[in-house]
Amino acid sequence: MEINKVHNVYFIGIGGIGMSALARYFKMLGKEVAGYDKTPSKITSELEDLDVAIHFEDDVNLISDSFLDKENTLVVYTPAVPASHSELCYFIENAFGVYKRSEVLGFITKDTFCMAIAGTHGKTTTSTILGHLLAETDLKMTAFLGGIAENYNSNLILKGNDISVVEADEFDRSFLRLFPDSACITSMDADHLDIYGNAESLQDSFKEFANKIVNGGVLFLRYGLDFPIGNPGHIQILTYGLEDKSDYQALNIRVDNGSYVFDIKTPEETFSNFKLSLPGRHNLLNALAAFSMSYHYGVDVEILKKGLKNFKGIYRRFSYQVNRKERVFIDDYAHHPTEINAAHQAVREMYPDEKVLAIFQPHLFSRTKDFADDFAVSLSKFDELLLLDIYPAREEPIPGITSSWLLSKIKNQRKQLIPKSWLINEVMSSDARIVMTLGAGDIGVEVPKIKEAILNEV
Repeated sequence: MEINKVHNVYFIGIGGIGMSALARYFKMLGKEVAGYDKTPSKITSELEDLDVAIHFEDDVNLISDSFLDKENTLVVYTPAVPASHSELCYFIENAFGVYKRSEVLGFITKDTFCMAIAGTHGKTTTSTILGHLLAETDLKMTAFLGGIAENYNSNLILKGNDISVVEADEFDRSFLRLFPDSACITSMDADHLDIYGNAESLQDSFKEFANKIVNGGVLFLRYGLDFPIGNPGHIQILTYGLEDKSDYQALNIRVDNGSYVFDIKTPEETFSNFKLSLPGRHNLLNALAAFSMSYHYGVDVEILKKGLKNFKGIYRRFSYQVNRKERVFIDDYAHHPTEINAAHQAVREMYPDEKVLAIFQPHLFSRTKDFADDFAVSLSKFDELLLLDIYPAREEPIPGITSSWLLSKIKNQRKQLIPKSWLINEVMSSDARIVMTLGAGDIGVEVPKIKEAILNEV
């Protein structure tokens, strides 16, 4: 596929976080861009403001005639779209160039120095910090992000085409379409078992991803990660972590006025007084990974120090919505037990003596089924819990797998399953000073409502 020769790009599932980054990219290159999505959202509204035509019904008749010219149209779809989708079927049956998002990312990045971040947790934060650090330099780079970077209010950073930063998604084995020069694996906890079947198959896929790194490339691996890659010989492996044996180590860590202050040991020397305003040791590790990749590439340490200090965060990643003496409201994307544990650890580190109310929306029936006991343990750590119904996303219900079933496993005296319509009343009647929303579904739609209620609290 020769991207430069394409005039029109049509997206099926344009409102997805990864798809919308590609849509922005092609629009900024001067292509005509349009697409379909299931529901309107803040992302689709922002794309429409960029003169991207979007409709919300699966109807070929709603597609502009110019995008029905198969010689000049590239069609991009997300695996979340069902194979029976009529628009997708139309394009395939009429021999258009139809590609998954991951394939198109592969086309775009193949002639760049590609830096890819993989991992079941941490890849969005790590890739966003990495993109930000490189954007602080004069390097010609583009970053395709899996979250909205608050420094840019976008999931795309576009400054040139020499370097590409991409979030390498393990879902549907999408990351195997990439051939990175530099890669990072942040974590490999079992997830997406509806795709992989078991943890061993997931691990094999990560191993295959590592073998996609080009000859002479580098793999950055979190120290202690159980990853039996062996020694493939064609790449260098460097570790990062909090442990003394890490090639890149964060040490002398302390908290000062809500921010981490720390030093970084590299293979060559130790540098002092870095500052990061993201709560949680997991975010400290994500920042260390981004630093390691940038430093190894040759970015000046003072630029990296400045970049970490002024990094503002990512939308829905421990995002402060309200930060008042009376109430603190934090929104987070955590949707896996490991991520919920990390969010809890972060909020406890910041507010050790405060009562915390968590609002959790489970994401996917399969994930709820596969990790129910782990969810029960992680959610039981909060002082109070409001549980919402499972967000199905791409899935059909699984008999017996419900939020009520999950609630029965949670050992918390202050827990209840509620409809969304009860949220405001329950939050406002709680005596918890800290309120957290957790989940990857449409719980984000409720966040502004909760925020407004708290801000209007007398």
